[in-house]
Amino acid sequence: MSENKQEKYLRISKELVENVGGLDNIQGVAHCATRLRIVLNDNALANIEKLEEIDLVKGVFIAGDQLQLIFGAGLVNDVYNVFSQYTHTENMSLGDIKQQSAKKQNPLQAIIKSLSDVFIDIMPGILAAALLMGITGVLSKWDVVANNETLYAINKLASLASNGIFAILPMAVCYSATKRYGGKPILGMIVGAIMLDASLANAYSVGSGSATAEVIRILGLPIELVGFQGGIIIALMMGFIVAKLDIFFDKKIPDVVKLLFSPLCTVFISTVLLFTIIGPVGRELSNGITGILIWVTQNLGAVGYMIFAGVQQIIVITGLHHILGAIEAQLIADTGRNFLNPLMSVALIGQGGAVLGYLAMNWKNLKARELCIPSFASTLFGISEPAIFGINLRYKYPLVAGCLGAAVAGAYVYITDLAAFGFGTTAVPGIAICDPSHNGYINYIIAHVIALIIGCVLTVIFGKLSKKKSADNVEEVVYEMEDQNEFTGEIQVVSPVIGVVKNISQSSDATFASKSMGDGIVVDVEDGQVLSPCDGTVTFVFPSKHAIGITMKDGSSVLIHCGIDTVNMNGEGFETFVTVGQTVKMGDPLLTFDITLVKEKGYSSETMMAFEVKEGRTLEMKFTGQTNGQDVIAVLK
Repeated sequence: MSENKQEKYLRISKELVENVGGLDNIQGVAHCATRLRIVLNDNALANIEKLEEIDLVKGVFIAGDQLQLIFGAGLVNDVYNVFSQYTHTENMSLGDIKQQSAKKQNPLQAIIKSLSDVFIDIMPGILAAALLMGITGVLSKWDVVANNETLYAINKLASLASNGIFAILPMAVCYSATKRYGGKPILGMIVGAIMLDASLANAYSVGSGSATAEVIRILGLPIELVGFQGGIIIALMMGFIVAKLDIFFDKKIPDVVKLLFSPLCTVFISTVLLFTIIGPVGRELSNGITGILIWVTQNLGAVGYMIFAGVQQIIVITGLHHILGAIEAQLIADTGRNFLNPLMSVALIGQGGAVLGYLAMNWKNLKARELCIPSFASTLFGISEPAIFGINLRYKYPLVAGCLGAAVAGAYVYITDLAAFGFGTTAVPGIAICDPSHNGYINYIIAHVIALIIGCVLTVIFGKLSKKKSADNVEEVVYEMEDQNEFTGEIQVVSPVIGVVKNISQSSDATFASKSMGDGIVVDVEDGQVLSPCDGTVTFVFPSKHAIGITMKDGSSVLIHCGIDTVNMNGEGFETFVTVGQTVKMGDPLLTFDITLVKEKGYSSETMMAFEVKEGRTLEMKFTGQTNGQDVIAVLK
């Protein structure tokens, strides 16, 4: 029978477990929009090369101490459902795995990740405002809008809506940062509101010289009462301060007066720090960041743009790109325009072009098409990881070609003064936040076409010149899959243990009983001797020794699983006699386990054998009842 999706995902799950170091090495599992994320106890046990060869896997990498396997949107959900059941990790959330991963991060990784988290909650508001800003920017230039009462009113309301988030952005950032760092979000909102208090002199007016700030003194120390409009960096810093003060006072102040004095102390001390230390330091830091970026554009010109666009996707590989959101927000607050956004967008599309080049060179290769087509589609919607980790970084020369294509497109971005009104979205969706001035929309498209074409063409050129022929790696896997396991005869399978044989649907283990692991048998064993039920090759031996997989000559396989939840015994009471890659004959000893000890530990000694049937083959179950291990319980045809 043909392999259905459930069977395919189960086979993939088995291969994943085998190549990440076994079940005992898995600390946590979750998934995001495109990737299966696994936290391992020891990353060194993961066989990256073998993982990359597994069916449907488009790329494998380790980032932030998470092993991440790219499957693509939608598909990852289905794979996760089966994999999590197979590994008994189905109750973990993405937040759980982030906490597990965070425990293993170095301080720099933790800081960068936390900054990224701050902007996640407020990103919808930023994107909505940026989209509206782009729309109203175009409509305001049309005479039909200016001369029509209704259209003018709609455009005016859209303009008001687009300005809303940017008017309160420091407050939103302070709120989100306080929440991220463990404080009460409302206290962050209050301090953010203080930053924008109407009684303070407007920061932009003071900067332009049109207003003068009131100066107060504490113990002779002068304090300027200036607002913090556009103070994104300051808001980030204050959110951290508010959270830590809130946590501190909640611990130190007695419960009987905590509700009154804890928030009072947090807000007041935060306000003092805002105007005396954090505000001045944050302003200098913000001015420094913006000043450096402006200096680059004014002094390095097209070269500066080319360098940034050329290396931006390499920054993505390191994970440092998460910090750019804060810089973009500060840039918009200070200048009203974000020139980094189109540079990051062409950098991404350059990698998409490289994928197309690699695809053109390997079009006849089914595995290459399965990798490249969805990876390229992802780049069109602002997601470059499948392209980078699935193809470009893996074969190196496409990565270089994509970076060069991005660099040339970066020069075009400089020449045309291309910029965006917002941040957080790139590629095709990014056109909505593009600044339409100076033919912005047309230039946005041209810049991306430049990156796409150059990345594609250079990949083909580099690929033909490359003596390493990296593409052969994928082809070899496909050829192996096509050439192996052509046996079409009948295979008989016996029970691996002595005892009472029942259909696997009667197993006490819900996962096996549901047949999500495949059809098969469950045996109430009489002793702990486990023999090979067939001829074949041992494909995996769990580190906890309680389970063994055997692949038969037709490509079908069996999983022999001794006991329920015996993985928790960590091999105690189990002894194996085979290793991965070993050829076995029917009746050869595989392992023994101490049934008495298993029961003393509170586990069931039921032994399951589940079949994974190769496409084109059929499984016929033959026997139930008492067996001495010599009765044929199934036949593969």
